[in-house]
Amino acid sequence: MNVKMNKSESFKNFLPYLVLLCVVALVFGILSFQGNKVNEITTGELITQLKNDKVTEVVVMPKSDESIYYVTGKLEGYASNETFKAKVINGEVENILGLIENNNNIKDYKTESDPGENMLFYIIINVLPLVLGIVCIYILISRMANVNKGSMDFARSKARLSNENDKKSFKDVAGLKEEKEEVEELIDFLKNPKKFEKLGARIPKGVLLVGPPGTGKTLLAKAIAGEANVPFFFISGSDFVELYVGVGASRVRDMFKEAKRNAPCLIFIDEIDAVGRQRGTGLGGGHDEREQTLNQLLTEMDGFGENEGIIIIAATNRPDVLDPALLRPGRFDRQVTVSLPDSKEREQILAVHAKNKVLASDVNLTNLSLRTPGFSGADLENLLNEAALLAVRRNKNAITMDEIDEATDRVLLGPAKTTRKITDKEKRLVSLHEAGHAVIGLKLKDAQEVHKITIIPRGMAGGYTMMLPKEEKMAVLTKSELLAQITGLLGGRVSEEMFLKEISTGASDDFKKATRIARSMVTEYGMSDLGPVQYEEKQEGVFLGRDYAKSKNFSDQVALEIDQQTRNIIEECYKNAKKIIGDNKDLIMKLSDALMKYETITKEQIEAIVNNEEIPEETNEEEKVEKPKTTRKKKTEEIEK
Repeated sequence: MNVKMNKSESFKNFLPYLVLLCVVALVFGILSFQGNKVNEITTGELITQLKNDKVTEVVVMPKSDESIYYVTGKLEGYASNETFKAKVINGEVENILGLIENNNNIKDYKTESDPGENMLFYIIINVLPLVLGIVCIYILISRMANVNKGSMDFARSKARLSNENDKKSFKDVAGLKEEKEEVEELIDFLKNPKKFEKLGARIPKGVLLVGPPGTGKTLLAKAIAGEANVPFFFISGSDFVELYVGVGASRVRDMFKEAKRNAPCLIFIDEIDAVGRQRGTGLGGGHDEREQTLNQLLTEMDGFGENEGIIIIAATNRPDVLDPALLRPGRFDRQVTVSLPDSKEREQILAVHAKNKVLASDVNLTNLSLRTPGFSGADLENLLNEAALLAVRRNKNAITMDEIDEATDRVLLGPAKTTRKITDKEKRLVSLHEAGHAVIGLKLKDAQEVHKITIIPRGMAGGYTMMLPKEEKMAVLTKSELLAQITGLLGGRVSEEMFLKEISTGASDDFKKATRIARSMVTEYGMSDLGPVQYEEKQEGVFLGRDYAKSKNFSDQVALEIDQQTRNIIEECYKNAKKIIGDNKDLIMKLSDALMKYETITKEQIEAIVNNEEIPEETNEEEKVEKPKTTRKKKTEEIEK
């Protein structure tokens, strides 16, 4: 079907050029025909020329009733495009034919029928130009109609109606139990609105889904429409805004007009912060087109008109930049926070995305969910997809934990740089640095749990230590936990300084993170001697809907005290890190030696080293097979050769 449609479209596109070619050929034919010079002569003049042997070519064309003949030809001295034409009545024909037959100067003599009696020639000359002209006019009018149609559609809404094949249900949405319960009454209202109208209840006209990217806001909106079995219109916030002022407002009106025809229905606006930012803010003032679009959206949602049966669901990960009028009751008066999944929800999400994957027996989704805190649904899907790609690349029949471990590292830091040549000195420095981080995690009470240490370079990092929370909880941290994080970040620099009597640039990112935590403790969390006062807020971009000029709500003296308190926290944690590493020098060297040998050591191997046990042989062999250590050495030797 598509092939036939493509051929038809190709023919339609080629037809105007074909018609144009025919018209040009016809015009040239007519011009060339009109370029011939025809001299009209009488019968007497023709007889005279025949007797004088002046005729070189002659054609006799009798009429259908043979009462009149036309004689055409050429005379001596004629140009190539010059001919004569004579009209001869029946009585003189015999005389002329006799003169022609006895004339030795005539080189070409033909007898043809009258072209005026040739119907095909008559049609070509008279009818074909008219037909071609009509076809050309029709094509031009059609093209102009299409252009005008496109210009009229410029202000039409770009909201698209979801098709039947794209329907989703709550079964397709893993996790989000509380969020599903929050929107259940929306589905109930769309199915049975009279149930609510009977008691005078007003269902929320707008629901705002708020959460980090990749947490499933769009999927949840599709599932709501699928569960309610109502039409589902979806559009992006950026589809409203155009160069010309007024187009966005026109598209909003058209979108609601179309939705009213299909009510009850759902309208889903993705990334609504593109059009719903605060008016009159930001560098350079407001934006007329965006603000007019927002004004029209506010009016349509809760203005003078009624939009019964239409529920708007919008999604954003920046609710702080939205206009307050958009969030008042009657508009987006309900906010549903779609947060990052916990371990149980991550296991459900992994089970959904693993349906079409071939997993080996050693893959445990429960354990994998515990090792991926902070991953969104999109991150988990990407993790399994990367693992599948690695399994295909390694010609395996199933995805093993080795591919999943490698995929986790690739998602977090990028692919391993196995061919990069590293000197023994640099290798020892990185191993001691990472061992310093790990020992803090092993020996400090409130520190996170060490799961893996590697000195294989990835991305911009020469190595890294994977540390995960000992137990998953809400995003609330105590002061001792924050201090433990700072101490762990400083452990790498302390280890370098203590064992190598030298420091490197490898700790720059650690210092950046540690300083950010310490300053937040002082200025945001009230965890210093300055007391429970918030001096700073999270920094906002100039163009994100916030004013450029901000007043500093503390004096220069307080600013100096903030710097001093931040420095005190860092110095105290640095001293604590020195004490812990100084008390565990032997453990540092054991971890460093193991990293020099295996390049990557796992949680089980770390526990064996801490307990002064030998690393199990099975683990050693597994590491030799699975990790890129041996291939890396071979590749390095090949490069050197």
